[in-house]
Amino acid sequence: MSCLELIDLHFASAPQAIGVYLVDTDDGPALFDCGPSSTLETLEAGLAAHGLALTDVKHLLLSHIHLDHAGAAGSLVRRSPGLTVWVSPIGRAHLINPSRLERSARRLYGDMFDPLWGELAPVPEENVRIADGDVLGWDAFPTPGHASHHVSYLRDGTLLAGDAAGVRIPDTAYVLPVCPPPDITVEGWHETIEEIRRRRPERLALIHFGVHEDVGAHLDRLESELDRWAGRVGGGMSQDDFVATARADLGEHADVYDRVAPLWQSYLGMQRYWDSKRS
Repeated sequence: MSCLELIDLHFASAPQAIGVYLVDTDDGPALFDCGPSSTLETLEAGLAAHGLALTDVKHLLLSHIHLDHAGAAGSLVRRSPGLTVWVSPIGRAHLINPSRLERSARRLYGDMFDPLWGELAPVPEENVRIADGDVLGWDAFPTPGHASHHVSYLRDGTLLAGDAAGVRIPDTAYVLPVCPPPDITVEGWHETIEEIRRRRPERLALIHFGVHEDVGAHLDRLESELDRWAGRVGGGMSQDDFVATARADLGEHADVYDRVAPLWQSYLGMQRYWDSKRS
């Protein structure tokens, strides 16, 4: 197996909330996702623990452009101008000019935007490459559902899954189908899961959180929960009832999951999915 080193970013001072991966490529070390700018110092300390400076990392492989995965990309390129950033074709424009993304996120988070996410800097166009097909020895392929601009990477049995395989706290069995607005699609996510199964990965590297090797059972649970959530929101369940019911499903781990992937956001995303279908 290629190098796969997990760096916990201790987002909002919490362990096992956002983790990124140090991986091998055919052109040296790379990061899979980078987290937000608010965790840059933790990221650099994590690299140092592996004997690397930021400037030793030549590539950043992004799953998608949500701030918890890619928010620090522009800040990283400013610190390391030779860094190449790989992203889906849909996400490319938002990396180069993140103003629309920032406006949308500020509406959602309000006064919490800056302490949670920090700076959202543009990535120079010359640093951006499209992640499709062979990316430095990793097989990059579209994995929409959670987001239209999501891409995953496969090599030597390891799937760098981002959010395409959901959220799962280590040492638990529950897989949460995190569904923030604006472009979750249930059908698209099922197609992505089928494509992942077809490629037969041996392990799933999740940003939230850790590496899981019971791939079949994990994907089964993801699909089951995705359909259950879609049914609840599509059936008219209110946001308060949705959050309360989901927390009951999560049991003793409810606080941890709700902190990593806020349930109210998933309600809003699923509600938007249904509104779009009905319109």
